Amino acid sequence: MRWRLKSFTELINDELYDLLSLRSLVFVVEQNCVFHDMDGKDQKSMHLLGYEDNKLVAYTRLVPPGVSYTEMAIGRVVTHPDSRRTGAGRELMQQSIICIRELWGNHPICIGAQLYLKKFYESFGFVQQGEMYLEDGIPHIEMVL
Repeated sequence: MRWRLKSFTELINDELYDLLSLRSLVFVVEQNCVFHDMDGKDQKSMHLLGYEDNKLVAYTRLVPPGVSYTEMAIGRVVTHPDSRRTGAGRELMQQSIICIRELWGNHPICIGAQLYLKKFYESFGFVQQGEMYLEDGIPHIEMVL
């Protein structure tokens, strides 16, 4: 996989289109969840894009401390449905952790994880903090690494 790490202003039109299309495909269409994806955090964040054969197959939004949480955060974690069970999600999280620590240091990382992915995130060392909550009708938990 080829990785690109860019600020919002560094994204070219095609990259922005690709990442918004992938987020919409999975979070809105596949998960049947109507929500406002454009939440004002993209402009403050770094964007990690993973391409295979010129197709965006993996993406995360790396959020600096003080925007989503007191801690830095990894959000909008998504892999293309065609790339699941290939290791793309695991590679995406490994790259995300490396990149966010290079950007803002070796500090705690917070995520708002969909509950069904708890064991996946635990495999990277994330630990649940607090109780389950509903976000846009989907069970979530906060986790910290």
